[in-house]
Amino acid sequence: MKIVLLQDVPGLGQLGQVKEVADGYGRNYLLPRGLAEMATAAALAKAEQLKAKEARLKAKADAELKELGELLEGLKIRLRAKAGAEGKLFGSVGAADIAAELSKQAGHEIDRRRVALEDPIKQVGIHPVTVRLSPEVTPTINVVVEPEE
Repeated sequence: MKIVLLQDVPGLGQLGQVKEVADGYGRNYLLPRGLAEMATAAALAKAEQLKAKEARLKAKADAELKELGELLEGLKIRLRAKAGAEGKLFGSVGAADIAAELSKQAGHEIDRRRVALEDPIKQVGIHPVTVRLSPEVTPTINVVVEPEE
C-alpha cells in the first residue's frame, strides 16, 4: 500500500514522504490515527503544503533562537551563595539556579536542561557556562558567584 505521511513517524519516515507499507500497518495503524493518507494527487499536494508550513515555522523558531543567543552571548549573571573563608561554597550553584537567574535577566524562559554545566559550581569566582538553545546556537555566559555577606 502506498501512503503519504502527514506527520513524522519514528522508524518509518518524515512528513510528506511517500512510503510503501504493509496493507495492515497502513489500514489499521497509520490511516486511523491520521498519521498518513493513501497516496493520491490531493494527498501529495496536502503533504507539500504541510511541509512548507513546517519549514516556515522552523525558520521562524530558528531566527528567534539566534536572536536570543546573540542577546545571551557574553551576558554576566551574578549569584550569591554562602561561602567559607577560602571561597568554597556551603552547597553549590546548579543549572536550575543559573537558569532561573538567566530567565529573569533575559526576559525569556530558559529551561535548566539547556544549561550545559558539567558539575555544580562549588567555588566563588567567575565561571563560563554554555547555554544550548539549539545545536547551532550555543552562547556562553559568565556566572559570577559571590559570597553572601
